[in-house]
Amino acid sequence: NDDRFWSPVVDKAGNGYAVIRFLAPPKSEELPWVRVWNHGFQGVGGWYIEECPTTIGKKCPVCEYNSSLWNSGIEANKEIARKQKRKLNYIANVYIVSDPKHPENEGQVKLFKFGKKIFDKIMDKARPTFEDEKPVNVFDLWEGANFKLRMRKKDGYANYDESVFSDPCPVADSDEEIVRVVNAQYKLSEFTDRSNFKSYDELKKKLD
Repeated sequence: NDDRFWSPVVDKAGNGYAVIRFLAPPKSEELPWVRVWNHGFQGVGGWYIEECPTTIGKKCPVCEYNSSLWNSGIEANKEIARKQKRKLNYIANVYIVSDPKHPENEGQVKLFKFGKKIFDKIMDKARPTFEDEKPVNVFDLWEGANFKLRMRKKDGYANYDESVFSDPCPVADSDEEIVRVVNAQYKLSEFTDRSNFKSYDELKKKLD
């Protein structure tokens, strides 16, 4: 329910489209993204939805329990561990270039949470496989590239395989507008601040 976050709205078929621009690191921060792990699964006692403390290098009772289930060698236990495994997400600032379903978002800076598939596309653009491709730092405000986010529903899950980066261009037409975009960014360090993570004992109690 954090209105700072943006995500594409899909149609009845589960398809969505938008154009966004990943932004450079916020002021006083080194990276243009943060990496976070979390757990979300349903057990006999209800839902367990919590940030995973491995994000900040701490022990996690769910990860420990999953390891014991996996190491048991019993396939039924392995299946439970699969359902309870931690999930990786990245969070970055993005500039909304085009949002056909909600055009009021266009021109705004939002936070965007995305998974490994999109992150791999960012890395592939920075370190292309083939010699005829020029490396592009998509986060660069002047020489980066817009991202055509094409979302399809495949096997019940969101699929971003058809998403692509456009040719390099400035994030905005004027330096004044670029400054406005930069000043509108949100700090990412809050998502890895220790205050966002419950203690081991609190998580263990909830898991039990």
